[in-house]
Amino acid sequence: MSEPETQKALIYCRISSIKQRVEGSGLESQRHRCESYAQAQDYFVEQVFTDDVSGGGDFMKRPGMVALLSYLKRNRKTNYVVIFDDLKRFARHTMSHLTLRDELSVVGARVECLNYQFDDTPEGKFVETIHAAQGQLEREQTGRQTVQKMRARLEQGYFVFHAPVGYRYEKTREHGKLLVRDEPVASIIAEALNGFASGRFQAPVEVRRFLESFPEFPKRPDGKVLQQKVSDMLVQSVYTGCVAHERWGIGIRKGHHQPLISMETYQTIQERLLGRAKVPARKNLDQDFPLRGFVLCDDCQRPLTSCWSKGKYPYYHCQKQGCDAYGKSIRRSDLHGEFEHLLEELTPTPTLFKAAKLMFEDIWRFRVQYQQKRIKTLKAQAVEIERKIDALIDLAVDASSPSSRANYEKRMNVLERDKLVIGEKVAKCGRPISDHDGILRNSLQFLENPYALWASDRLIDQHTVLKLVFADNLTWRRGEGLRNAKTTLPFKVLGAAVGSKIQMVPGDRIELPTRGFSIPCSTD
Repeated sequence: MSEPETQKALIYCRISSIKQRVEGSGLESQRHRCESYAQAQDYFVEQVFTDDVSGGGDFMKRPGMVALLSYLKRNRKTNYVVIFDDLKRFARHTMSHLTLRDELSVVGARVECLNYQFDDTPEGKFVETIHAAQGQLEREQTGRQTVQKMRARLEQGYFVFHAPVGYRYEKTREHGKLLVRDEPVASIIAEALNGFASGRFQAPVEVRRFLESFPEFPKRPDGKVLQQKVSDMLVQSVYTGCVAHERWGIGIRKGHHQPLISMETYQTIQERLLGRAKVPARKNLDQDFPLRGFVLCDDCQRPLTSCWSKGKYPYYHCQKQGCDAYGKSIRRSDLHGEFEHLLEELTPTPTLFKAAKLMFEDIWRFRVQYQQKRIKTLKAQAVEIERKIDALIDLAVDASSPSSRANYEKRMNVLERDKLVIGEKVAKCGRPISDHDGILRNSLQFLENPYALWASDRLIDQHTVLKLVFADNLTWRRGEGLRNAKTTLPFKVLGAAVGSKIQMVPGDRIELPTRGFSIPCSTD
């Protein structure tokens, strides 16, 4: 007589959260119990399938369960026993539970559970359905409690979702889990967002290139940053130190974490995004051709492009078909030489430089006085906004239709955001970004010699020179060179002063003409 064939078994284990995977030993514990059960039943465990993701509502979203079903379909001739540690690991959704039972039955698998006895009688199926419904109830109740706790934390000003790039969670005694800056990534993101708001980066693609230039910033294996990731960062209000969740009806409010940018900067970014800020495409813009995209062809007003001829001769040229200058090359040395000569001519004389310093001191004192007056104005605006918010709350409470209530809530969110901006402005009024001596030194150094910053050979510095010195693009005309050198206001004032003859008034004061006389009074 032949010995009876050993029953083959498959084990399925599942945990549904990252915390269970990282902090606990849920999978190993389940596997150990299932293997012990199989040994006691004299089963041969052929394979173990595991899942560490949530998926109580749809078992087909679990890779381990999909692999288990595929394995059973490939081996239909073998009558397997599928072992579960707990009925809740099977499925925590009534319809999913019944569907999964049918799937396993079709492939000829028998289900056994350590803490539940399956019974295919009508009464047994009824009790099983009740247990499945109970599992679904517990799952939905747990989900509801989780959302309620998260919502309560949000209302108190705590961010409760996955930490965005530039932040990490840290457990504190006062606040519990709190977002904190993750340096140096936080400072990199702050510079990128402020740069886009100020116009230093004209388009989101330039923000992406800036982020990719830092080895510390997290990237894909190919060293690239997804453009969608940059787009998401530009609309993240959490970087302002605030929290909000429109779907849960939680308007924007001040959070407990440290901001990377101000609310005013955030609003500027949103305005620029809605305006779809665009600049001419500047592919392959690198250190070799810093004037690419800035100098225009005088014939067609299109930006000059650039290339390396034969791999070793650098040229700028116009690529606009039909233009008289189409295909005609400009030596990089000629264009750069004339541009650098133009920068050197902008250097003011020592006398004028001293006058600029005195002007800076006067402007500084004026700004300090202006900021003190502005604080009073801003506080009055904050009081007015608070009054409007209170009025909208009363209207929302008395509103009869959900649409009207939703419109009032949207207007309240806008006012809350404006109130936060005003609060930031009040806090910053009279408090300069840098100290007086530092700002004066940096400003005068640049005005004294803009060419020195250009000569640093850093592409970012060279672009800064282009934006701070010139109010418009330069043009290149064949045979004449650079044209249309429109400078920004500081250099325009200095240039006008250099070219004019300024004389001091001979007396101590100036008197206006006396009414009725055609000649002015003399000065004493």
